[in-house]
Amino acid sequence: MKYTGIITIEPGKRGGKPCIRGMRITVYDVLESLANGMTHSEILGEFPYLTEEDIRACLAFAADRERKLEMLNA
Repeated sequence: MKYTGIITIEPGKRGGKPCIRGMRITVYDVLESLANGMTHSEILGEFPYLTEEDIRACLAFAADRERKLEMLNA
């Protein structure tokens, strides 16, 4: 999945952390919710302005970041 355009980074917003569509919710916020056992439906209920695509974009971003770290450490 392509997350470009969904995951945004703005230096003055949330300390430059990756956010979703320029909003103040970070990729970390979504990943932490998933790690704590929340379902996609529960996350969408908690943050009604998010979409299923936003959640998938967070997962794709995290996977891509992990892949890049592996390449750096190889």
